[in-house]
Amino acid sequence: MSEVIQFGIYGLGIGAVYVLAAQGLLLIYRGSGVLNFAQGAMGLVGGYAWWQLQYQQHLGFVPAAILGVLIAAVLGVLVHLLLMRPLRKASPLVRVVATLGVLITLQSYAVLQYSDESLLVHSELPSSLIHLGGGITVPVDRLILLGIAAALTGLLWFIYRRTRFGLATTAVAENQRAAAALGWSPDVIAMANWALGSALAALGAILLAPIVTLEVSTATSIVVAAMAAALIAGFRSFPIAFAAAIALGIAQTIIQRYVQTPGVSSSVPFLVIIVVIVVSGRALPLRDYFLQRLPSIGTGRIRPGYAAAAVLVVGVLQGVLADDWSLAITSTLATGLVVMSIVVLTGYAGQLSLAQFAFAGFGAWIAGRSSVVLDLPFLAAALVGVLATVPLGVLFALPAVRARGINLAVVTLGLGSALELMVFNNGDLTGGFGGTQVDAPSILGLDFQSVEHPARYGLLTLVVFALVAVAVANVRRGRTGRRLIAVRTNERAAAALGISVVGAKVYAFALSAAIAAIGGILLAFQSTTLVYTGFTSFQSITMVAWAVLGGLGYVLGAFFGAFLAPGTLGVQVSHSIFGGGSVDNYVPLIGGVFLLIIVVSHQNGIARELNTLGRIVDARLRRLVPRRRDAAVAAPLAAGRAERVPARALKISGATVRYGGTVAVDDVSLTVQPGKVIGLIGPNGAGKTSLIDAVTGFTASEGSMDLDGREIGGLSAVRRTRAGLSRSFQSLELFDDSTVLDNIRAACDPDDRISYLRDLVRPRQPELPGNAIAAIKEFKLEGDLDTIAEDLPYGKRRLLAIARAVARQPSVLLLDEPAAGLGDVETAELVHVVRRLADEWGMGVLVVEHDMNFVMNVCDEIVVLDFGKTIAAGTPDLVRTDATVRAAYLGEDEEPAVATAPAVAPPAAPTPAGKGAVR
Repeated sequence: MSEVIQFGIYGLGIGAVYVLAAQGLLLIYRGSGVLNFAQGAMGLVGGYAWWQLQYQQHLGFVPAAILGVLIAAVLGVLVHLLLMRPLRKASPLVRVVATLGVLITLQSYAVLQYSDESLLVHSELPSSLIHLGGGITVPVDRLILLGIAAALTGLLWFIYRRTRFGLATTAVAENQRAAAALGWSPDVIAMANWALGSALAALGAILLAPIVTLEVSTATSIVVAAMAAALIAGFRSFPIAFAAAIALGIAQTIIQRYVQTPGVSSSVPFLVIIVVIVVSGRALPLRDYFLQRLPSIGTGRIRPGYAAAAVLVVGVLQGVLADDWSLAITSTLATGLVVMSIVVLTGYAGQLSLAQFAFAGFGAWIAGRSSVVLDLPFLAAALVGVLATVPLGVLFALPAVRARGINLAVVTLGLGSALELMVFNNGDLTGGFGGTQVDAPSILGLDFQSVEHPARYGLLTLVVFALVAVAVANVRRGRTGRRLIAVRTNERAAAALGISVVGAKVYAFALSAAIAAIGGILLAFQSTTLVYTGFTSFQSITMVAWAVLGGLGYVLGAFFGAFLAPGTLGVQVSHSIFGGGSVDNYVPLIGGVFLLIIVVSHQNGIARELNTLGRIVDARLRRLVPRRRDAAVAAPLAAGRAERVPARALKISGATVRYGGTVAVDDVSLTVQPGKVIGLIGPNGAGKTSLIDAVTGFTASEGSMDLDGREIGGLSAVRRTRAGLSRSFQSLELFDDSTVLDNIRAACDPDDRISYLRDLVRPRQPELPGNAIAAIKEFKLEGDLDTIAEDLPYGKRRLLAIARAVARQPSVLLLDEPAAGLGDVETAELVHVVRRLADEWGMGVLVVEHDMNFVMNVCDEIVVLDFGKTIAAGTPDLVRTDATVRAAYLGEDEEPAVATAPAVAPPAAPTPAGKGAVR
């Protein structure tokens, strides 16, 4: 036991360094909402600056350390001003990619400047020991490091709890616009926190150097451990982050002493991250930025002539160029396959994974070991490798069920790094540290060894790349693509349309893992000695960077994104221009700089620009020939008509919704009968939307919810939708990257699973059901079917949101403020449409609306909520004259503002606040 305690004490030093890095992450996140993956690299810059000043310029330790910390702080300010401030309205995905670009750039520069060798430095702290008895000694330097970490933690706690600056940072973290209105500049606050966070990272690197040496590769491991501690602290609490970081340092040191399996101790932070996010369900509290934009996506359209010509040209070049050029093309195509896996997973499905190169390595490892151990031929071994990687992709998808965005990125980085440390770096599992010796690849007796037959192996890689590219494009055009893009754009809206969010994520991970494995196998089998140590977590990070460079949402972007990978065409072109092989060392740095430029100036990548150019050329060649309407819609659009939906009644009994100690909905009961319109009114905060969220499965609730005699309270949102519910959202929540037609199709696509496989080969567009076509006509969207949803005017966007909910053909339709933002004429027309949905389609409709003219003219019954309770219910005439309603909203002595309305209202005049509108 004393030995365990002794090694635990040794872990205090590394734990103290983790504290500093974790507190720096907390500062940056609290100040700007950015999870800084480059935290370790930025600290490393300060560490190397200190080393150079002290050991080469012969400054003393203290002034050199102060200057190193200041350099890191200035670097933090520059990153904020030049990179993060321009990206303040970008999506979290783009901001994470930007920090990855900083990581790649700084780490690549450090390798060029200082090499990747370990620099031994001596500690400036006392090295004496304190004897506690029982053979336990405490190094004084570890206690000093612990004291520094504790003192800084206490100081930060005081600053951010008691000072004006700390309170301003908290205010900015909660609501930037509100903080700005109080005179606190979010930009200044963010810049200050970037400086402080980067300075802490540098201080940690300086203090860590005497313990584990100064080394470039430590940047990633430090930041992951810091993320684990910060995540446990919820990215808020400095004391909890301190305790978690110290515990991580102690645990790693003890495990390293007693567990002999390579990589286990280094994997401890990754395992902690996985447990915290997956088991507890804790997620990083993401900021809500106004006008967030994801990178654009392609249509998946294949131009057969262009595609065939491109394949032919590349194939000819493989045969006529010199061997080094042929090998460069082969590496570009194989790497492009790994990048294409990111197009599927991140571009289409919106799931940010930092483990794609780990998938590639796993596929290569399984294929290599199968070839040797099972004596399988190349094709059979490759097939086994791909098939074995698919379950791994599914396993990695499990965290995506409970985590998303940067949370998922952290988890996948941890899982991929654990795979690297415990498998790829384990000689017992890889056939020795010299790699796995395999026979030369052969197919039908034909030798495909890349060294002896580079053109032949290159043509094989080209064929595989082309087939996978066609399959990915097919997925984009089919119903599978609509599902993935719906999940990417808005998970809530996707679930409200009956799309299985979990199923879409699992499929995307499985398919991307298979594609990455194909690329990894083709990369590895270029040599008969398969070495797996090159499949690193850092390479997974650079893969994401290359995908963004090429075009994250474009199949063609995978090819262009792979240009800067080692051994590819970009490097070969550089060799021919500059000569020599030293240019290889600069490729990662060039890639990092390019990534930063692309992220700031044009987030959609090279392929988007080429795609735009191609459309311009096509338009000129065709002399502006009018676009053809979707073939599956053109013929039946004129004939489609509505049919009555299955009659189902929704009965809500004692519905109660609690948010912590606040009761938002309190024992509400109502019934929505087929063919009836029920209005739900009340002031803001009355619980109206909370009730709709509870009914549709988006909010936990108490009470009973019955649909046609079936209890649905325990069903998920997806299963409730498939049972016959559909809803619109107050904030629309359209799939803005998709066309109007694809928004409608996403609602009425069959709920099958076979399309996940069939779309890989031949995507099919099922005919639109009559009710979907009728919805298009009802809401006058016939002329906008090919229009991207975000390009519609606001009024049509709101009508599209309702039409999409209607196209689902629900028995019960729930509309959340459908008339908000509509003009008088549009509102009057919507009255007619909603009445027809009830009278002619047989839908039961529950509508939440503030426009009282709309409510009184369209509803059969009205339920009034106040502070979550029902205060009145009945016909519009009864509610209009109800004394309780008048007292609550109009004042007892006021006459109701809404006069008795006819059955169908003419266009209504604007309603003054406080009179006709309930607010």
